[in-house]
Amino acid sequence: MTTETNSVLNTVKDAFAPVTEAFTKLQNMEVPEAAREFVKKQAETAKVRAADIHAGSEKVTAAIETAVAGSVSEAAKISRNIQDALYQDAEAFFAGIGQLASAKSFNEAVQIQSDMVRARGEVFVSRAKASSEYLGKLVADGARTAQDNFSKVYTKTA
Repeated sequence: MTTETNSVLNTVKDAFAPVTEAFTKLQNMEVPEAAREFVKKQAETAKVRAADIHAGSEKVTAAIETAVAGSVSEAAKISRNIQDALYQDAEAFFAGIGQLASAKSFNEAVQIQSDMVRARGEVFVSRAKASSEYLGKLVADGARTAQDNFSKVYTKTA
């Protein structure tokens, strides 16, 4: 029985040997320098364009913020924070592409990708926490203002 089991296992191993060998070679395959350089250049160009767009949107937001006051100022702050977050995400993405382009093996690329995903997840959690705290403050301030206004109206009519 053991001999038959070993024979079946050896047959399966032999059948999948080419796949195993191909996968092993794929993991250690070198990425051509020209391909890595091309990706780096494209990522750098996109990064510069993202910076230009960010600078333009910053000017627009500043103009909006200057033109209006009060609650719109809060909207401008939120818009600016969103723009900054998008810009940071774009920068991180292009930096990650540059890192991936520098990977010389499949294993190195997988490690870089998993590090990037983990880091972006941490950023997402941090932003979600900050957003909920900010929203809570806005709601509390709004409720306080409404209560103050209601009190002023009530004392004038009484």
